[in-house]
Amino acid sequence: MKTTYTQSRLNLWQRVMPFVLGVMLCSGIASAQSNKPVIDSIMAEETNNSQLEKMAHELFDGVGPRLVGTPQMKEANDWAVAKYKSWNIPAHNEKWGEWRGWERGISHIDMVSPRVKSLEGTQLAWSPGMGKKTVTAGIIILPDLADSVAFQQWLSNVKGKFVMISMCQPTGRPDYNWKEFATTESFDKMKKERTVMTDAWRKRISKTGFTNKTLPVALEKAGAVGILTNNWSAGFGVDKIFGAYTKIVPTVDIGLEDYGMLYRLTESGSSPKISVHTESKELGVVPTFNTIAEIKGSEKPDEYVMLSAHFDSWDGGTGATDNGTGTLTMMEAMRLLKKYYPHPKRTILVGHWGSEEEGLNGSRAFVEDHPEIVKNLQALFNQDNGTGRVVNLAGQGYVEAKDYLTRWLAAVPDTIKNRIKTTFPGTPGGGGSDFASFVAVGAPGFSLSSLNWSYGSYTWHTNRDTYDKVVFDDLRNNAMLAAMLAYMASEDPAKTVNTKTEGIKWPVQVKATRRGGLDK
Repeated sequence: MKTTYTQSRLNLWQRVMPFVLGVMLCSGIASAQSNKPVIDSIMAEETNNSQLEKMAHELFDGVGPRLVGTPQMKEANDWAVAKYKSWNIPAHNEKWGEWRGWERGISHIDMVSPRVKSLEGTQLAWSPGMGKKTVTAGIIILPDLADSVAFQQWLSNVKGKFVMISMCQPTGRPDYNWKEFATTESFDKMKKERTVMTDAWRKRISKTGFTNKTLPVALEKAGAVGILTNNWSAGFGVDKIFGAYTKIVPTVDIGLEDYGMLYRLTESGSSPKISVHTESKELGVVPTFNTIAEIKGSEKPDEYVMLSAHFDSWDGGTGATDNGTGTLTMMEAMRLLKKYYPHPKRTILVGHWGSEEEGLNGSRAFVEDHPEIVKNLQALFNQDNGTGRVVNLAGQGYVEAKDYLTRWLAAVPDTIKNRIKTTFPGTPGGGGSDFASFVAVGAPGFSLSSLNWSYGSYTWHTNRDTYDKVVFDDLRNNAMLAAMLAYMASEDPAKTVNTKTEGIKWPVQVKATRRGGLDK
């Protein structure tokens, strides 16, 4: 019987198939074996000689919080440059803008009547100071008035008083505590009451004719000696600490427990008095920086792999998990790479961004200022949601991301990669952290998303974001992962292709704010 052309091709493929598969298998094994010494060295170094605890102490306990425009932010920039140079990694501070300069001073807040008690409180960022004065005065609660006309008629009552402008929370216990111990009926009742109170307080503010932002200014203009707030973070003993809107008098966040006590005493007619002394300094216009470090590429120096984390923080705590842990993860990854991969194929950069908290400004400025890097970016890996080990990696909407991210993850030891859930193609990040600045211009920026560790309630932007909340075992995991992904991305023979998935809404580029806080 005559053999057809198709049958001949089939017979040939059946004969060569085992050979092809063998070559592919050997190639994969060879590739894995060639990567293994670097991967193993990174694992061993981080397991036995991690520098994370030492750096955390220096940065969180020593330098402290890193609010944009403060001397501590610049001190942190200089500390990072010196640390990199001690590892023989070139680094520099790159100016991207200017900000309102401000420095926090000491605060003393005490109730002096009807009894004496030191109060937990924090003046908000950029709050006006009181110089060397101490003010002792009574308290008045923002009343529930009919409308803005009634508010204007009442406004003179605030003269010489501290004004409470936040709702008194019905409970200081977080919901998980109620859920564990309360009856269902009791828990539901509390939640319903809290919702009613929250809505009523929102309307109370609205009926003044002002907003949460403009009301404090109206009160200080009317003669209030200070503004008292409470921004409870839904956890035991924890508040979120943001910025002040007042221009003359201090704005102070009073801890939930003490705020509730002062509110109830005032409401019941006990007429409490408090003594407040807060200091701060206005420093004029100051320059703001990103800290950039580099390990130069040996074969493709004009292609780039980037590690990324924002360096600034709010300053109620010390910015330990937002984003000190991301910062240290990337610094430690760079140390590991310099030691065990000193001559990468592509240039490896790390960006420690300024003013992320005010709108991704440092990374947005970098994207604007360095189109040559953005254009030739192999991949960027960013970490910024707390101390937990990385458990999620998404493709940010790029069609080919599944191919190359899966390929790079294959080299990561099972103890790390098996905990990571991948999502492809994923959806592009429109904000939230600095990888989004790169995604907005079509560059391959990826978020290394980590376990929660009660981040939202207990450490994100709070007065409890401190060294003791860091989980160093998880941080070591993340430093190894970041270093390994950067290594694999650098070694990949192919340049990444980043085709946008159709049918997805893609973010647009937003310009960086280059001069901030100067209208205060």
